[in-house]
This record gives sequence, structure tokens and C-alpha cells, in this order.
Amino acid sequence: MDDRKGTNINKPQNISVQNREKMQITGVDNVVSFDDETVVLETSMGILTIKGQELHINKLNLDDGNVSIDGELISIVYSDRSGLMGKSGGFLSRMFR
Repeated sequence: MDDRKGTNINKPQNISVQNREKMQITGVDNVVSFDDETVVLETSMGILTIKGQELHINKLNLDDGNVSIDGELISIVYSDRSGLMGKSGGFLSRMFR
């Protein structure tokens, strides 16, 4: 059994990166946080953290699950959803200290 509650696992996810400057993502359920250096997305495949410089969300359609990001892309990392709600080391707990 999968522990990813509230997620449509059958929702396909695709990531397209062009010249480390443009990125299109499908399968996005929610935007957790964003600024010009970090974008955190909740996707059908887990939490996706995009780091870079001068990042901008150009298109956002959560009904279709599509996001388009421009800027200098440095890293793209998946993590488990449990990192959002965890104990003292969790993402949200660290964010609100």
C-alpha cells in the first residue's frame, strides 16, 4: 500500500528542461512555497524542490497540474512527503521557527 494520501498516483508526471533556463512540469498538485531561489512543489511523485537563481513561475494551472518555471536552474530534487510534516527536522517545522 502506498502512503501518499490524497494524491492521484495515476496522474502522469513529466519534467522538461531546456538549456537549464526553462522548465515545464506536469503532475503538480500544489505549490508549497516559492521565491527567486527555491520552488517547492507537491507532485504526484513526491515533493519536488527546484533550486536556482532568479526563478519565476510563468504559468501555473493546478487544475491541469501544469507549471512553467524560468530562471537559472541549479538543482532538481525529489523527496518524500513525510519531510513536509515531520518532527523537528521537517520542512514546515523549520520554515516556521
